[in-house]
Amino acid sequence: MRAVIAEDMVLLRDGLSRALTAHGVEVIAEVGDAGALLDAVSRERPDIAIADVRMPPSFTDEGARAARLMRERFPEVGVLVLSHTVDPLLALMLAAERPAGFGYLLKDRVMDVPSFIDAVGVVANGGTVLDEVVVAAGLARRRGALAGLSDREREVLAALARGSSNAAIARELFISERTVDAHLRSIFIKLGLEQTGEANRRVQAALAWMLGGSESVFTPMPDPDAGSYRRQ
Repeated sequence: MRAVIAEDMVLLRDGLSRALTAHGVEVIAEVGDAGALLDAVSRERPDIAIADVRMPPSFTDEGARAARLMRERFPEVGVLVLSHTVDPLLALMLAAERPAGFGYLLKDRVMDVPSFIDAVGVVANGGTVLDEVVVAAGLARRRGALAGLSDREREVLAALARGSSNAAIARELFISERTVDAHLRSIFIKLGLEQTGEANRRVQAALAWMLGGSESVFTPMPDPDAGSYRRQ
């Protein structure tokens, strides 16, 4: 397995590199900012890129934006994002766009080296890993929003999560497509989904239903102390 690490804190970057190397992972590049990360991934095409959410120069969302670009340009590369803070909206948004080969962990979890290495392997092999704290926060937020949906809106959202088009939802529920459109607009507003494109909002809404309902796509990792969830 080949990995690229992007972390501006030299000590943490060195620690990540040592842990990965000790477990048979070849670290082919270590960088300190998002631009260098994108260059390294483009040049080396690793199995996985491990990136801090906040990196120079502004220390806001450079790592997150780099993660989105990598997933668009290099879909074969797994991306594991590390963060000091719990940001369920960012984590679920990145996972919703394309769950395969993606992970989001709090940096505290890196201290549990076996679990961290396990997460790296899952992501590099096309699975999804989300920190349990992030998932719990996302679930609480989404469940509260889902509770505000009407019965008909829940039916529409459930059909959407099954992959049905607006026309198919209309046929299934014996309503017009215009009514389906109206329900979806209301659902997007109640779930707090921003104007990021119809397709993206549909994916996020579907993920919210699966995370908040009984059709969760995430299952606990075998180690109860691992502190994260995976999707195979």
